[in-house]
Amino acid sequence: MTGRILELNGTIAEESWFDDDVTPQLFKDELNAGSGDITVWINSPGGDCVAAAQIYNMLSNYKGKVTVKIDGIAASAASVIAMAGDTVLVSPVSMLMIHNPATIAWGDHAEMQKAIDMLAEVKESIINAYVLKTGLSRPKLSHLMDAETWMDANKAVELGFADEIMTRAKAEPEEEGADTDGEDEDEEKKSPPAPSSMLFSRRAVSNALLNKMAAKYGQAEKKTNMQEQAQIPAPETENGRSVDALMERLTLLRH
Repeated sequence: MTGRILELNGTIAEESWFDDDVTPQLFKDELNAGSGDITVWINSPGGDCVAAAQIYNMLSNYKGKVTVKIDGIAASAASVIAMAGDTVLVSPVSMLMIHNPATIAWGDHAEMQKAIDMLAEVKESIINAYVLKTGLSRPKLSHLMDAETWMDANKAVELGFADEIMTRAKAEPEEEGADTDGEDEDEEKKSPPAPSSMLFSRRAVSNALLNKMAAKYGQAEKKTNMQEQAQIPAPETENGRSVDALMERLTLLRH
């Protein structure tokens, strides 16, 4: 393999307190340490979206060819960085996740509204990167982010977040000139099965679970009410005595 190899492994942050985060400055130093084509291996749960935007711009403006390879996970802000690759490859066992940006805010309703407006603008900037890579519409991408969407390798390629799935290198033929005509014909006859893809929406699963729980416990509550009604004592028979009659009898016995 020609070219340099860079690794983006860990949480993305503006600053690193324990040297276990990927910061724009650290990545910039490594990126500018040489020239030529590069391969960026990504395995990151995401992190600070502003720091991720800086790294995305560094890769987008890099003079050489940028190949991104996702070997573990490219989630949240890390998925944005992956979109900067001229070619994006995903491992068959890797995952990619996109969702809405989040923050912590404190204050009155005006401060809360400022935070909401800020998050809306950040989301639009993230969608810009996804649109350039995938070609999907902004409403479609917004919906995928709202649902917190997890994609396997096949789904990432299907939706355009990745270009290809990484495969193992094929072994060379043992002998040159060997008679493999029959084998080639057999291989041509055997068409490979279509790969299945997986798209997981956290919101869809949560809603489905809540609906099932509501249906289940709603029926259980109805059944309990029916059982309680069934346990109400039946009216007294002709041989029974009412409470008033018993109290009258006790009064007579006292006197």
